[in-house]
Amino acid sequence: MRSFLDQGAVAVVTEVRWPGGTWSRAYGVRSLESPEPATPADRVSVASITKSMTAVSVMKMVEDGLIRLDDPVNGFIDSFTTVLKPPAPITVRQLLGHTSGMGTFQEVTERNAEDIPRIVSEDLSTQRVLELTAQLPWEAMDVGHFKYSDSGYFALGQLIETLRGRPYTEVLREDVIDRLGVKSTSIDQPVADTPDMIHGYITLKGERLDITQLPGDIGSPAFGAISSVPDVNSFYAALFRGELLSDASLQEMFRTDHLPMFGLGLIKWAPGCDGEFRYGGRGGIWAYRTAAMASTDGQYQATMTLVPPPLPTPLEDRATEDKLTLWDGHIASALQETLDRLCPKQ
Repeated sequence: MRSFLDQGAVAVVTEVRWPGGTWSRAYGVRSLESPEPATPADRVSVASITKSMTAVSVMKMVEDGLIRLDDPVNGFIDSFTTVLKPPAPITVRQLLGHTSGMGTFQEVTERNAEDIPRIVSEDLSTQRVLELTAQLPWEAMDVGHFKYSDSGYFALGQLIETLRGRPYTEVLREDVIDRLGVKSTSIDQPVADTPDMIHGYITLKGERLDITQLPGDIGSPAFGAISSVPDVNSFYAALFRGELLSDASLQEMFRTDHLPMFGLGLIKWAPGCDGEFRYGGRGGIWAYRTAAMASTDGQYQATMTLVPPPLPTPLEDRATEDKLTLWDGHIASALQETLDRLCPKQ
């Protein structure tokens, strides 16, 4: 964590839990406009960790008999019969596991640095995201193969709204946020100006921009959650202890048939001291980098969020992508090593 701060990070926050103990720490500040120090309980954007939460709401629909994992969704999702033209039946499982072959809308919206002012100001609805995705080819040969797609999770948000008859955000609050009582977590609330939010930044043509919570992020089923590292640990602990879903649903989420590192809404991390794989999530957007991992018995959790120094986005400077990827690896390895050291002596 100190190493990240030495490299100019705005902040880095961590919490680790094990049977009988919790350790947390924060370095840095909440905002570059203020000297207020960051705390371990502060809010951050957790980006694609949202997908694990969305997956819970989808699996609950499966448990309630509204749809089955291997049922095609083509007739349920409005966009699949209007703007999108799937080349084959697309199942719930394929959307959850990124094997639908669907492209992701950023391929249309994020082409070069000239797109950045629009990206940071535009509010994209789920319908608009899927309309943009429809501009991309969707080949039959890609169906069944891994292809990471934020758009696939927007489609799942639309499926939730169809089958539940309520807004996605309302369903997620009921299934996850309110059920767990995680007070720092939200999906559709503007929270950029709350005192406990750590601000995130980029630079554009040398000028610093605050992109703490973009309009297009709010309510996103793919990357819209605002949370804290304690709340993220509480979420994965409850999930793996069976407090949110049945064991049968969890076993389906743990399956990694197509790519070893991805299940249904979960990332499969390296095995722990007991030889069992850890699972969790990773959230990576320009201004926030988060990794979370937990043992499947719900006894061990570790989450870290790095708020990088203000950098040009990869659209303006390709070297930034290498830096972010390197830091992602450092976060994951630090969490893995920490959990390994906490393993009970054999």
